[in-house]
Amino acid sequence: MTTEALLERITIDPEICHGKPCIRHLRYPVEVILELMSSGMTMDDILADYDDLEYEDILAALAFASRLSQVKRLQAVVA
Repeated sequence: MTTEALLERITIDPEICHGKPCIRHLRYPVEVILELMSSGMTMDDILADYDDLEYEDILAALAFASRLSQVKRLQAVVA
């Protein structure tokens, strides 16, 4: 599956999770999937715990995060 096809699994709907990027119009925000993975859960662990999710959904969350991190530079905001 191409990256573009994976990214089509990420949906943004103001009526679902306050407009946060989610997996396939489900109430699984991308940030939750990323937090689960960063806590040490494997893809198999996540798929076992969340029956609605598919392997490609987790790849889509990773692809989405990768795209978001592709910035030219970060600048500190002084408050």
